Amino acid sequence: MCGIIGYVGPRDSVPILLSGLSRLAYRGYDSAGIAVCHEGDIDCRRAHGKLENLIERLKHDPMRGRTGIGHTRWATHGRPSESNAHPQRFGKFAIVHNGIIENFLDLREELRAHGHEFVSETDTEIVAHLISDCYDATHDFAGAVRMALRRVRGSYAIVALCSDFPDELVAARNQCPLLVAVGEGENFAASDLAAVLAHSRQAIFLEDGDIAQIRASSVVITDLSGEHVERKIQSIEWDISAAEKQGYPHYMLKEIHEQPQKITDTFRGRMLEAEGEVNLDENIEKLHLETCRRLQIVACGTSYHAALLGKYLIEQYARIPVDVDVASEYRYRQPIITPDDGFIAISQSGETADTYACLKLARQHGAKILAICNVMDSSIPRAADATFYTRADPEIGVASTKAFTTQLASLTLLAIHFARRKNAIDVATAQRLLRALRAVPQQMERVLEQSDHVRACAQKLLRANSFLFLGRNLHYPIALEGALKLKEITYIHAEAYPSGEMKHGPIALIDDRLPVIVIAPKNPTYEKTLSNLQEVKARGGRIIGIVTQDDDRLTRVCESAFPIEDCEEIVQPFLSVLYLQLLAYHLADLLGNDIDQPRNLAKSVTVE
Repeated sequence: MCGIIGYVGPRDSVPILLSGLSRLAYRGYDSAGIAVCHEGDIDCRRAHGKLENLIERLKHDPMRGRTGIGHTRWATHGRPSESNAHPQRFGKFAIVHNGIIENFLDLREELRAHGHEFVSETDTEIVAHLISDCYDATHDFAGAVRMALRRVRGSYAIVALCSDFPDELVAARNQCPLLVAVGEGENFAASDLAAVLAHSRQAIFLEDGDIAQIRASSVVITDLSGEHVERKIQSIEWDISAAEKQGYPHYMLKEIHEQPQKITDTFRGRMLEAEGEVNLDENIEKLHLETCRRLQIVACGTSYHAALLGKYLIEQYARIPVDVDVASEYRYRQPIITPDDGFIAISQSGETADTYACLKLARQHGAKILAICNVMDSSIPRAADATFYTRADPEIGVASTKAFTTQLASLTLLAIHFARRKNAIDVATAQRLLRALRAVPQQMERVLEQSDHVRACAQKLLRANSFLFLGRNLHYPIALEGALKLKEITYIHAEAYPSGEMKHGPIALIDDRLPVIVIAPKNPTYEKTLSNLQEVKARGGRIIGIVTQDDDRLTRVCESAFPIEDCEEIVQPFLSVLYLQLLAYHLADLLGNDIDQPRNLAKSVTVE
């Protein structure tokens, strides 16, 4: 959530800032703004709502400047409004900020006692006032930022302008992502690579406590005490075309259809099928997580559902006890963590604030830490002992699709790896499982060919105002994920339950108006699920089933049935989740919703 871009160089910064903000729009936002240094002053424009509102305002009230900052805001302190939008200004300063200043109430009262007046409800404005006070004492731009931030408690990525220093940006990071992109005679600051890839493929990833003085020809980085620190420049290999729709009407649909390739990419070089082994990075091998007394997995949202699947797989095949927690709950329940534990943090962005905080707690207690992440050099991988990268490439749609299935692919490979290291499965079993996984991308392609069939089913469900999702064992987390996708982009209420729990309450909801989405391919729990569906049918419920191809018994009780191939149980979640993604997508599209940027949501949740 929230996006930052800054520019200093010979070009007019306004088009660069707007272009960068447009590439950050996928993160979710409710207002946008830019500020530039021009002729000894700071000029600022902000707008509530979509970036198009800011662009329209600039058409009628243009501005120019070679040094500038821009921001897309997702409200934390203060309602969405123009006055609360960033940049926030005071005196000679304008700043943009991601994160939360935890002691802002105390600081605001202190500043008010010294005569300061505030025009917004934001915690960010407090920082602008602090910097101004410190500058009055020092007339040192970077020094004032350092001095002010020593008084701040909380998380932040900040980029600041000062009218006395029209050719300089000062950027600072603590627990929120921020990077400096290095160009030819120009430099950039950004919260996300997507904002700057069109201009530079050389980046410095700032670390917690870093303060960067950014000029067109130089970048100087210090810590909060003013001591110089070295940060290496890294080459970025991402292809910017990965962030374009490539002919699809929405990013989400493009990313749904990318999944077979991304699964192939995630498996590439990691499956030694002939040997019945999984080939992992040396740093992961050195952790020897299979020797831990238990594994603890922490994640949020879609990543939490992947974690639940990981628990089933690791316990089933490797026989290692696994606990799975929602990150926002984990750190506040006084968890028991020991050096004998393995800790796995799962985050698409690598910047999820709750998950990052849990990782740091595990670090304090000496646990071995593995990250599963999609974004290289983000905060969580940098804080972990080792990282399993999912190779999904940038995911633009806010509702996660390919990030989920590549996380599932990663956890499946880890389960097989742990199982072989513990001799919990033999070589022949591992070979069989890896052979089944090798066929997954092609099987996913065949499921995606059913998109029109799913859309026809969605057309019949448009009047529904609630959905019930059911699944057992590996398919319960898939049911959770299907319900989440539906809620995220259709705004229709949906719940997910283990099929066997239906009789313990949810059955009271069932009538001829309630669609029941059941995931029931043939597996060890098939007969039990079939019995549950007979109970639904007896009460007039509308059943939409994900079934094994040619399963006439189950198809007969379904209003609509989506077939998957007869395959190993370990493969089934990859196929069944595609149908649920497509169903949510087509319902949202038929309803005319903003699929890629659903209301109130953000792609990367970098605050608690």
